[in-house]
Amino acid sequence: MTEIEIGRGKRGRRAYSFDDIAVVPSRRTRDPEEVSVAWQIDAYHFDLPVIGAPMDSVMSPETAIAFGRLGGLPVLDLEGLWTRYEDPAPLLAEIAALGPESATSRMQEIYAEEIKPELISARLKQIRDAGITVAGALSPQRTQEHWKTVVDAGVDLFVIRGTTVSAEHVSGRAEPLNLKRFIYELDVPVIVGGAASYTAALHLMRTGAAGVLVGFGGGAAHTTRLTLGIHAPMASAIADVAAARRDYMDESGGRYVHVIADGGMGRSGEIIKAVACGADAVMLGAALARATEAPGRGYHWGPEAHHQQLPRGERVADGALGSLEEILLGPGRVADGTTNLIGALKRAMATTGYSDLKEFQRVEVVVAPYQRS
Repeated sequence: MTEIEIGRGKRGRRAYSFDDIAVVPSRRTRDPEEVSVAWQIDAYHFDLPVIGAPMDSVMSPETAIAFGRLGGLPVLDLEGLWTRYEDPAPLLAEIAALGPESATSRMQEIYAEEIKPELISARLKQIRDAGITVAGALSPQRTQEHWKTVVDAGVDLFVIRGTTVSAEHVSGRAEPLNLKRFIYELDVPVIVGGAASYTAALHLMRTGAAGVLVGFGGGAAHTTRLTLGIHAPMASAIADVAAARRDYMDESGGRYVHVIADGGMGRSGEIIKAVACGADAVMLGAALARATEAPGRGYHWGPEAHHQQLPRGERVADGALGSLEEILLGPGRVADGTTNLIGALKRAMATTGYSDLKEFQRVEVVVAPYQRS
């Protein structure tokens, strides 16, 4: 692979963001009505290849139920306000009303409340009783402490999500989570990430994960590039992890691990390019935080925004564009790719002649940096 000389003592390979690439039409087109965007992971089938990000501004139990009924997979943050407070509504309203100068410090105070196992069980039961596939997320640091409560509550899919997750975490203070042993002993499928390189993803696939989240610091509410200097352009990251999936299939005798793009997809064009680069599904945060039903009330933030020692995110104002259904399925009211996300995906697949997501992963892509006017 060609490397670029950064200076006499350092070289690096060129990586591409979604803005750097474009999908190319083929010789065939088809009707959008004949396109399928259905997605299945393990035994669970979904009409939409979209996962609701486990963030307090995006998913509440009520929003999760509504999202699931529209055909997506909602994931509840089991370290968020819903498992710390019996009624977090007043706190969500307070966070939305905070001034920029006090938002981070006040959120740190709010999220200092302890997680309550009984609330984890109650929130997951609420979603399960509505007939929706139940998925909950914990960070690697909290998984050891709360995984049994989550499994006992009847979770269908378990998500271990962090800014970056490795299969070889080293710690001199405490025994780290052994992902391979943990996943092997668990009776439910596990989605784990983020990962942003071929090697990191291949190691996560070897733990037995059903899916790998791809992304690092690329979300709308992240400031990881500013605080840590770390960033992984998503187009290259997804393509690298898709290559790891291909090689792992050969290594494992045909075991397929789903590649899930996570971050940097606030508009439909970015979702389309994520699938074109090899993603099986996408995890959306900011795009869904714009729904009128979203608990963030027009604001969006992730767990990095209230980290107690080193915040690596911020609360951002996204505004409310329309209902959850309008954002996912339309009709679109604006022409900027923020509404009718699935309609745009179907249209792109139809325009390039592909009938399902696996086929669309083979679409031609070119390097064509976007020139903003």
